[in-house]
Amino acid sequence: MNSNNENAPCPDDADTTGSDDPQWLEACRREEAIRELLGRSAGDRLRTSDVEDVALDLGISRATLYRLVAIYRETPTVEALQPKPRGRSKGALALDKSRHKLIRQTIREVYLKPQRPTLTHLVEQIHLRFVQHGWPLPDRRTIKTRVDDIERRLVARKRKDKRAIKATTPVPGEYKASRPLEVVQIDHTLVDLIVVHEETREPLARPWLTLAIDVFTRMITGFHLSMDPPSRLSVSLCVLHGVYDKTAWLQEREIDATWPVAGLPEAFHVDNGADFRSKAFIRGCRNEGVDIIWRPPGEPHYGGHIERLIGTMMGQMHLLPGTSFGNPIERGSYDPKKNSAMSLRELECFLGWEIAGGYHDRIHSTLMRSPLAVWREHEARINLRMPHDRMAFWVSLLPEAYRTLRPDGVWLHGLPYWSNVLSADLGGAKRELLVKYDPRDISRIFVQRPSGRFVEARSRDLTCPSISLREWKLRRRETRAQARAEREPNQWITTAKAKRRIVDDAIRKTAQARRDPQPKNKISVDDEGFGSLKGIDSRTPSILEIAEKQRDR
Repeated sequence: MNSNNENAPCPDDADTTGSDDPQWLEACRREEAIRELLGRSAGDRLRTSDVEDVALDLGISRATLYRLVAIYRETPTVEALQPKPRGRSKGALALDKSRHKLIRQTIREVYLKPQRPTLTHLVEQIHLRFVQHGWPLPDRRTIKTRVDDIERRLVARKRKDKRAIKATTPVPGEYKASRPLEVVQIDHTLVDLIVVHEETREPLARPWLTLAIDVFTRMITGFHLSMDPPSRLSVSLCVLHGVYDKTAWLQEREIDATWPVAGLPEAFHVDNGADFRSKAFIRGCRNEGVDIIWRPPGEPHYGGHIERLIGTMMGQMHLLPGTSFGNPIERGSYDPKKNSAMSLRELECFLGWEIAGGYHDRIHSTLMRSPLAVWREHEARINLRMPHDRMAFWVSLLPEAYRTLRPDGVWLHGLPYWSNVLSADLGGAKRELLVKYDPRDISRIFVQRPSGRFVEARSRDLTCPSISLREWKLRRRETRAQARAEREPNQWITTAKAKRRIVDDAIRKTAQARRDPQPKNKISVDDEGFGSLKGIDSRTPSILEIAEKQRDR
């Protein structure tokens, strides 16, 4: 029994066209008729009678049929034979060249500007120019069609629309890593929160946050929170926080969570800011064999991992009192300064909990696992590399100053520092010594000896607390302000006038005496009354006077 049913008739209700579009159905009918016509012909010549019969069946002229046959011979598909819609083709210009040119010129001069004028403003300007030429006004849809025909990327660039530029810019690449600590990305952000003074609880300003993330595991390697704008210092302190063990840091802030990330990465991936181009940062990384990879200019998507992390952290800030939110629309009538309640130190503890106890343990949308679980999985195979000389690496990234070694120590920030080791260098050659300091803790500094090695020097004031440089400067300003407030407000003016009057009188008297050289009797100082104790009661008080004074007290 023959099972081949290729030539079997189709059921009456079977759809052999693949569509119910009238134009498609007509194209199928034309294709079938032309295919049969070409099958009956011998070579390229068609019999006139056959052409007339097929044209009559299709309801078209012979010229149209000949044209369709030529098209089919070149492109033997059904689509090539679809009837063209009547009327003006899409994109055809209904206006003459002069009016079309005027519309395009007005769009370029009025609409494609950084001020981003509206379409209504553009229509008004085009109508005004058409009136000046005495032409009939074009319809708004005609103008909108011309605007829509311009490339969106060109419109976004001319109007300096960052959101539109981002939406029309392809971002095919991103940085990827194959192992932990292969690539660590670092970046800064202005925190969406206003912090308060530690003691007065008065609102201050929004702090800056520097974050570092491991690209492979998405673990945060370290962070630094400061009231100062991004700088070489904030980068260095973030790097130091990420490289060293954080157990003591967590215990000091009473954070009951694990943060196992430590060690030097193979490379830092950063943007092209001046803070990442500093000599200290480059030299410190180069000395320890850490590469620095700068993002391609104008390609922010290559730092997508750290950008998304910043967005995640700012989402947590929006839940705290004193948040400024992401923009004024979200903020609404909420007053961040009035509602601010967290100090910088409290915010740092909050971030420590959020990172070590929250973010690391949450399931990451890309990893489909928690960052901590991915780190634990590869932890045994991580080639943990610490700085060769911990002290040298530590101080290489710290800010520096030059000071002279004095008998009472090294003075920095208005404080004296001393180490017994410096005693041997006191009588040496007179020169300034390189001093490194940690602005987070001014109770100690690091002084470079003539041998090149650093020694730790402590504050001579043993009661000096481990406070930050910013806190110390703030306290000094407050002390000075208090001292100025305790002074008599106008006493210095009265004193200055009196001293000026005495000097002026002395000059006048001396000049007058020199103009009148007549000899005068020598007058002793005591005779003038200034050498004696006039006005001063120099008598020895009697016993009764002493008793009366004691009784009055």
